[in-house]
Amino acid sequence: MRIGVPTEITTAENRVALTPALARQLVHNGHQVLVQSGAGQGAGLTDDAYRAAGAQIEDSAERVWAECALIVKVKAPQLAELPLIRRDQALFTYLHLAPSPGLAAALQDRDCIAIGYETVTDQAGRLPLLAPMSEVAGRMSIQAGASALERPHGGAGILLGGVPGTPPARVVVLGGGTVGSNAARMAAGLEAHVTVLDTDLDRLRALDMQFGRRINTVYANLETVEHHVLDADLVIGAALVPGATAPRLITRELVAGMRTGSVIVDVSIDQGGCAETSSPTTHLDPTYVVDGVVHYCVTNMPGAVPRTSTMALTNATAPFVLRMAQSGIESALRADPHLLAGLNVYRGRLTHPGLASLGDVFDPASLLGR
Repeated sequence: MRIGVPTEITTAENRVALTPALARQLVHNGHQVLVQSGAGQGAGLTDDAYRAAGAQIEDSAERVWAECALIVKVKAPQLAELPLIRRDQALFTYLHLAPSPGLAAALQDRDCIAIGYETVTDQAGRLPLLAPMSEVAGRMSIQAGASALERPHGGAGILLGGVPGTPPARVVVLGGGTVGSNAARMAAGLEAHVTVLDTDLDRLRALDMQFGRRINTVYANLETVEHHVLDADLVIGAALVPGATAPRLITRELVAGMRTGSVIVDVSIDQGGCAETSSPTTHLDPTYVVDGVVHYCVTNMPGAVPRTSTMALTNATAPFVLRMAQSGIESALRADPHLLAGLNVYRGRLTHPGLASLGDVFDPASLLGR
């Protein structure tokens, strides 16, 4: 099989979907890997490193898309890339289609196979390809929030951990999953006052066992969310419904009641955001202010640490890429229910239940004849 790796063109995106090490493994297994020149540069991976691994370097994205049956990316295809997608082609990347009906429709029109990292599952029902970037984003959210709390960046001028004789910042984490637990870990490590809210009591118990008295765990409902958000210096939006639009937990009215100079870091922005006032931003212009509250809503947070993120992502995606290359795309989907869970679009049809708000959703197993 020919596997293609185009350069990411999303603003300030420096990750690459495939490392030289994985390219070498694919070539060793008898496959061809085409990498667009410069694709790995932002992550410190040179064209020479890919050549040494046996990959073929191509100057243009058009050539990579035209020659390959499987395209492996990091971010969802941008407008300029949509015409390059072929009917007989499979796309393996983060898609986040629920809050992007236009992209979902475009992929249906291209009649391709689109598999989203964010909905691939494992035997425990977890999301193994979302997890590494959620770990990175969760940890980065505290760095970003601490910076945004500084006065020159629009914040209230609060040091996250305080100093002797002054109180630490109050950090509220909405969601106790991978993003939330990693955010809590970082915030607690900086000696902030940390509260995690979730509706899953088992998750709260696990966090309590992990962190003990270093954090507070609270069951999330309308009243507790409102109370803790209004009292927060920094709110981390870490709510997730797999494959679907993020729940809107923070209303405009709630934002208006927050303290001037407080900060919202909405990590859920990839799935539409958990605050009604959240709008996507980039690393080049990451924040804006609504009602005195600083909002950080960068849609590709891990792109700021591309070396770490690329390695972590490829470690997770490698088994699936190898499986599709060895077996063929459709055979791999038929054989692996966890990869099949990642199928979002199949030849013009939506195939993930989280996309029901966008149109009719079809059973992917039936479409593939399993």
